[in-house]
Amino acid sequence: MAAHVLPPAPPVQRPRVLLVATAFAAAATFMGFVVLLGIYLNFRAGVLAAGSTWLPEGAKIPLQQPNATFMTLLLSVISMAWAVNAISKNDRVNAYLALGLTITFGLASIVMTWYLWTIMGLDIDSGAQGVLIYTITGAHVAMMIVSVVFVALMSIRALGGQFNSRQHDGISAAALYWYVMVAVFALIWLIIYVTK
Repeated sequence: MAAHVLPPAPPVQRPRVLLVATAFAAAATFMGFVVLLGIYLNFRAGVLAAGSTWLPEGAKIPLQQPNATFMTLLLSVISMAWAVNAISKNDRVNAYLALGLTITFGLASIVMTWYLWTIMGLDIDSGAQGVLIYTITGAHVAMMIVSVVFVALMSIRALGGQFNSRQHDGISAAALYWYVMVAVFALIWLIIYVTK
C-alpha cells in the first residue's frame, strides 16, 4: 500500500522585511548627515568667531540652483506619493508614470547640483570650507543616485508584476528612502546654501 506524502510546508512569510531594512538604512544615513552638518556648523562658528569670513575670496554660492533643486525634490515627493497610492490601488499606468516622473526629478536634481559645483568657484584645496561643502553635498549626490537606482529597481519589479494592492512593500520602501533623501537636502539647503 502506498503511503500518502504531504507536500512541503510553504516558506514562512517575513512581512515588510525590505521596508524595515530600508527604515534602518535611511535612519543611519540621516544620522550620518546630521553628524556631518554638525561638524560643518561647529567649524563655521569657529571661523566666524575669529572674525574671518566663512567663504574664501572668490567663492560664491548662488541661491538659484539650490532653490530649483529643492523645488524639484519637493515635486518628486508628490510624484513618489502618487506612485505609492497608485500601486496600492492596482493602478499600474499611473504607478509607472509616477515612478518615471520621480526618476526624472531625481536625475534633474543631480544635474543641477553638478552645475552648481561648476559655478561656485570653490576649490577643494581652498581650505576646510571647500572640503566640508563638497563632502556634504557630494555625499548627498551619492544618496540621490542610490535613491534613483532604488526607485528604478522597484519600477522594474513593478513592471514584472511583483507588486499589487496587497503587496507593495518595495515601492513603499523606495518612497521612504526618497523622503529621507529630500529631508536631508532640506537641511543642506538651509544650513549650507541659505545661511552661507
